Amino acid sequence: MTAPTTAANYTARHAAADAVSVVRLNDTARGVTVAVAPAIGNIAYEILVNQKNIVWFPYQRPSEAAGSPHLCAVPFLAPWANRLDDDAYWANGRRYLLNSSLGNLRRDGNLKPIHGLLAFSSAWELREASADEHSAWATSRLEFWKHPGLMAQFPFAHVITMTHRLSNGVVQVETTIENLSSDPMPVSVGFHPFFRLHDSPRDQWKVHIAAREQLLLNDLLIPTGQRKPLEFSDPHPLERGAIDNVFTNLTPSSDGLAHFWVQGERERITVTYGAKYPVAVIYAPPGREFICFEPMSAITDAFNLAHAGLYNELQSIPPGAKWSESFWISAEGF
Repeated sequence: MTAPTTAANYTARHAAADAVSVVRLNDTARGVTVAVAPAIGNIAYEILVNQKNIVWFPYQRPSEAAGSPHLCAVPFLAPWANRLDDDAYWANGRRYLLNSSLGNLRRDGNLKPIHGLLAFSSAWELREASADEHSAWATSRLEFWKHPGLMAQFPFAHVITMTHRLSNGVVQVETTIENLSSDPMPVSVGFHPFFRLHDSPRDQWKVHIAAREQLLLNDLLIPTGQRKPLEFSDPHPLERGAIDNVFTNLTPSSDGLAHFWVQGERERITVTYGAKYPVAVIYAPPGREFICFEPMSAITDAFNLAHAGLYNELQSIPPGAKWSESFWISAEGF
């Protein structure tokens, strides 16, 4: 355990929670606490607003998640988010094969590789936990290039730095990727946050989708390359059924950013996307008390669709350069 860093209303404390290293960030004036577990994929597993956890975390303690991890809370998906249509992907005109015998691939119900390699990674190292009069933050770093099992699947040497920052009751998640390779590095990362409201059941929630278009998907939930205008009402009631869609052409508010939200009777959770997250996946299955607003740097299967000429917006990091973007989580009515 380390002594907390305290400044005015903000504190940052690094300690062990049931044998798992955890950083707790506090905004005492607004009653918000964020708990981050670097050794479990660097996930934020608690965002407490007046003692109510607004993220869905189906465990009693973080050690349970470490022993039997399932996608929940606020996981990071890299080096690809969502599905690939094959055990291979294209980058810079070359086809790279995935090696299932290494044991670090996750697969969906159709046995397609999904959500990359880092969702539960223990390779994150906490670099700083501190606070000042404006915020409290925790910064962790993953040196991807040091791990042969990761490099065998995605041979682009890089470093990822992530900062969870709590300021004025709002959680900012900033991710920076530094490309150490001699080749450009394609960027198809994202997050899969699970959110929950407490004042009403799921079928009474309403959703604002800040997008103009959605992608057409095949039976495997892989984009076909075609798009169509948004077919959801605003706000959209979840009682109408499941949502599992990929949205593009996001709609900015007056601040230039896209704001997605879910609302119950009084409670509302808003997720704000930085400009380099131009894609939003929303996942809200019926019968489950959560909804996922997923900030994505690219569409599902972006590597392969870009190579096929069906996707022209794949971002790339030049050799020696960095990519950086944030998204923000805020809550009201709790």
